This record gives sequence, C-alpha cells and structure tokens, in this order.
Amino acid sequence: MVKRLWAPWRIDYILGERENGCVFCRKFAESSDAENFVVYRGERAGIIMNIHPYTNGHIMIIPYRHAGELDDLEDEELAEMMFLTRKGVQMLRRAMQPHGFNIGLNIGAAAGAGIGDHLHIHVVPRWQNDTNFMPVLADVRVIPESLNDTYKRLREALQAK
Repeated sequence: MVKRLWAPWRIDYILGERENGCVFCRKFAESSDAENFVVYRGERAGIIMNIHPYTNGHIMIIPYRHAGELDDLEDEELAEMMFLTRKGVQMLRRAMQPHGFNIGLNIGAAAGAGIGDHLHIHVVPRWQNDTNFMPVLADVRVIPESLNDTYKRLREALQAK
C-alpha cells in the first residue's frame, strides 16, 4: 500500500527559482530579519532559524564572513560564535523548555554539511521521547509548530531576559 504525506506548501520551494550565491550571506545582507528568520545579530556572527529543522527551535550560529573551515575564521569570530551558541541555548531554554540539546558542526560534505562553504553551528533542542514512530518507520519528522510562531517565541525569549 502506498503511503502519502501531503505537504502542499512545499510546491513553492520545489518550483521556485534557485538563487545564486550563499544563502547565509544573502539572508544576513537583507534587512527583513523576520522574513529571513534572523533571530539575533551580533558584531561578527548571528543566530538564524533553520528553515528545514530537525525539531522546533533548531537554530544555527553563523559568522557573517563567508568561510567554510574553522581555520578560515579569526579568533574573534570563533569566540563570538561560542558566545552566541550559549546565548541561543539560554534563549531556547526560556522559550521552549527543552530537556537537552544537540550542538555541532558539519564540516565538509562527507560529514553531512548541506551548505559546506559557509561554516555554521547547529543548536537543536531535544525533549525526552521526541523521537516517535514517524522518523523510525516512515522516515518523516513531524514539526508541530510553524516557523513564524517559533520565531516569535524565540524573539520574545531574547527580550525577556
């Protein structure tokens, strides 16, 4: 029996034009943070939501300067990325009360980097028993909250220190 998973909102992405250049550089160069899911801007790096999240609240810490390797970054950029990783964890704790986090980098295509030429740190909030039968049996991950609603919660958590 054929199983169907309907996701009609994906057609715009599938049929849409592909933009040239780095998506991260483009998002940070634009001024509409809410439209681009830019949660926070620091001096050398920022926090942006992953629009293809593993779980709700999946964020990425990204240097503004286009660099694909740790060795390509300046010490100040690395330091700010770690500061923003901590800030992102604090924000996610306030906004979403996760039970834990997966935090990491994928350097190179062999390591799973989808955007390998612009380094970024993934911060993925996790909850007890957040893996259910869907990813195990159907290879489908259910994201129960819209990106816009999650964005609003994260922004509110940043301001609610």
